[in-house]
Amino acid sequence: MSFFSKILLKPEVEEYLGNVFRNKELISALGTLEAERKYESLLNCLSHPPAFTTVRVNTHLASVKQVKNLLFEEIHKQFKGLSVPVLQHPELQDILLIPVIGPRKELQKQSSEVIVGAQCGNSVLRGAHVFVPGIISASKFMKAGDVVSVYSDIEGKCKRGAKEFLGIKVFIGNGISELSRSEIFSSSGSLKGIGVRMTDPVYLSPSLDNVLSSYLFLQNLPSAVVSHVLNPQPGERILDMCAAPGGKTTHLATLMHDQGEVIAMDKIANKVKKIQQNAALLQLNCIKAFCCDGTKALAIGKKEDGQGEEAAAVERARHSTEGPPFSAESFDRILLDVPCSGMGQRPNMAYFWTLKEVTSYQPLQRKLFSMAVKLLKPGGTLVYSTCTITLSENEEQVAWALETFPCLQLQSQEPRIGGEGMMGAGLSLDQLKLLQRFDPSSVTSRGMDINSLQDSREEDLILLANKDCIGFFIAKFIKLNSK
Repeated sequence: MSFFSKILLKPEVEEYLGNVFRNKELISALGTLEAERKYESLLNCLSHPPAFTTVRVNTHLASVKQVKNLLFEEIHKQFKGLSVPVLQHPELQDILLIPVIGPRKELQKQSSEVIVGAQCGNSVLRGAHVFVPGIISASKFMKAGDVVSVYSDIEGKCKRGAKEFLGIKVFIGNGISELSRSEIFSSSGSLKGIGVRMTDPVYLSPSLDNVLSSYLFLQNLPSAVVSHVLNPQPGERILDMCAAPGGKTTHLATLMHDQGEVIAMDKIANKVKKIQQNAALLQLNCIKAFCCDGTKALAIGKKEDGQGEEAAAVERARHSTEGPPFSAESFDRILLDVPCSGMGQRPNMAYFWTLKEVTSYQPLQRKLFSMAVKLLKPGGTLVYSTCTITLSENEEQVAWALETFPCLQLQSQEPRIGGEGMMGAGLSLDQLKLLQRFDPSSVTSRGMDINSLQDSREEDLILLANKDCIGFFIAKFIKLNSK
């Protein structure tokens, strides 16, 4: 039984998603009852955090063994001597896994309350403290140093500055207030630091903000798998088309031993700065980040006095490292981690998007995909990924791509951590086996306490980490020719 209720969706979105997971192909294969069970399990697990905190080691600067030891010491200190192991993933050698303890049902609720927004609440469930901008309401007489209970306003109905909130709220743990109520809701509104330091969260995860920041990158497990699947090689020219905030970009550069060229693009300037900051923090020099709309990344031949395409301009684009637009067939490998509806992210107790918003991404994803095919060299590799669970953004996109681009061929993926693709898009069973879909609904157990953790075998914990993660999708293609 779930500790939290299932994810809160708008009725139109829940109906849409239900139809996706009750499609004819799936019901024919699984039966109505099993398809329904998997769907309900999915909705329940989305409101809970994954069973492990995943961090990627920056092997460019330190060994995994060295960082593992440093991280263990940090967690031992944060958890006040509680012995929680740090596991190295056997198939992803640069990935460390930290078990999440919880849900902790014995916590006592305090009379003094702090209400935070849903997004802030999700962060707390993954180990964050409460920062002032996330606080919506606090009890009338709350002072700095008070022990308070923190609740998430999952419906978004609490009014800022309220002294009491009687609406639907979900208890996410206890902490110590760093500020008084009057300081938090001062008229200046400029405070940005920690408002509540979490001491007893419902899910106990380490707080890794500014911890070993040059050596670690906090990253969901499937997001780390993507870079390994692309398998960049030293000296190659790689394009990360939708790169912010740079987790996968820096991973690609690390796997290449900082040798070659990783072009990272994002259409929002502030996000490009974040990529550059992360590259500098991790001391990776082969990354070049540019502000560019990925749908406009191809150098289009210009016409001048009726003379046709300017060959010189295209040639300059082919060899330029100054940034987009780039000439056709100029990248060895391309990562296309597209903007998506994000319905696989966890924990997410409430998803506020409308059906129009949820279904709006497919056309953009296809524009980006078409551009990626044009930019990829013959013989090159294209990896497409999303952090969502819909068919329309995942398997349907693969079916469309294979029909639209005869030059593309699906490839097997290594490492293979997730399950096969989901039925419902008309793909063959052989094609589905080439895809990776991370489906947290396949996990039967819920929760972990320190006793069960100590009694568990390491191989069982790794298996749990592979399954109890965010919802995610990966497809890998090779471009056979330029036609």
